[in-house]
Amino acid sequence: MDDEAMQRQLRDLIDRAAIGDLLDRYLLSLDEGVFDEEWARAFHTENVTAAMPIGTVHGRDALLARVRRGMALFDRTVHLGTNAVIEINGDQATARGAQLSTHVLADGSGSVFTSAGHTDTELVRTADGWRVSSSSLRVTWTQGTPPQLPDDLSPTTTS
Repeated sequence: MDDEAMQRQLRDLIDRAAIGDLLDRYLLSLDEGVFDEEWARAFHTENVTAAMPIGTVHGRDALLARVRRGMALFDRTVHLGTNAVIEINGDQATARGAQLSTHVLADGSGSVFTSAGHTDTELVRTADGWRVSSSSLRVTWTQGTPPQLPDDLSPTTTS
């Protein structure tokens, strides 16, 4: 293997590690519950689009508001992501993986709601590292009773 090929391979491995770390830190952050502007900037581009079970949003501020409001429906959560297949093309990348999410409802019932599905994520390299520019979570199964969604969290598109 020549030097140039080795450099490309090393760059690819570093990018894969950075993207995997970003995705893992994002899921862990959901369980830590600190949703502020710093959180949003650490993971997402300013013009991010996110399709979630509680609606599709456009823009980092809209995503922050939606996640903050949605996660308030739960006392505790555990989010697991696995099997991420990462494809890198220069300063853009995609990742497809599986997600299992367990939620203890905040309604005082102690009820547990579990969902599982697949994630598709588009990422871009920025001056601050890799960031999510688009994401989609498609839930394929659930168990338990989901939380009662307030009107402002109906699964509609918002900006």
